[in-house]
Amino acid sequence: MDKESIIAALKKHKKLPYLDYRLKEETEHFTNTLFYTLFDVNTPVANNLDALGEKFSLLVELACWDSNKPCTKVWEHYIQCLPGILEKLNFDAKAILDCDPASLSIQEVYMAYPGFYAIAIYRLAHELYNQGFPLVPRLMTEYAHRQTGVDINPGAQIGESFFIDHATGVVIGETAIIHDNVKVYQGVTLGALYVAKELQKVKRHPTIMSNVTIYANATILGGETIIGENSTIGGNAWLTASVPANSTVFHTPEIKIKTVSNVQ
Repeated sequence: MDKESIIAALKKHKKLPYLDYRLKEETEHFTNTLFYTLFDVNTPVANNLDALGEKFSLLVELACWDSNKPCTKVWEHYIQCLPGILEKLNFDAKAILDCDPASLSIQEVYMAYPGFYAIAIYRLAHELYNQGFPLVPRLMTEYAHRQTGVDINPGAQIGESFFIDHATGVVIGETAIIHDNVKVYQGVTLGALYVAKELQKVKRHPTIMSNVTIYANATILGGETIIGENSTIGGNAWLTASVPANSTVFHTPEIKIKTVSNVQ
């Protein structure tokens, strides 16, 4: 094919008129500005709120192509929610500082903990998700996912003082519900029993009650699965059924050690 033919063929197969990757890039700029506005001491809050409003207008232009879903009022409501979101994030940071003996200061938590960053972007995206703002909340949490390895769907419901230690490889599905003072470690999955399109809008991810600790690489699946409060789920556990409150769940693989004798 000559160049003209290649161009014609490419245009023929570009079938999504609203697939504009500027939305992804602008969402990432918006997310960074929002994070700095809330946490960086040198960032002027008043000026940045104005800048965020302008960035959000661009996101509305790029994302809200459905005329039946007006987005122009979303920003006014969203900035009203920011103080409450920041208060929750401060609780999250304090939970990390109080729980992790390796943390030396609250500044370290805000700047160096990928778990805190992932939770922060999730909480900021979750409010937009609740307001039905299209695509942007998912782009925000996927941006955090790319940087931290922590995949939290913006539709998940997470209570106060949430702590992810050694945050990487954590998956929290769209309909998961996590109550207060929950700790999870790396590699934990709160997922669905299976994936099928007809399960959209169906609760398919587990509920974790308050004061639960879930150790590394545990997998908990299913929308009817409830982990009772004050329970501890051991590393590598695989759960598809509920656990009563105040329980301890162990995974006990058989480990064999063979030692060669008479080695000189």
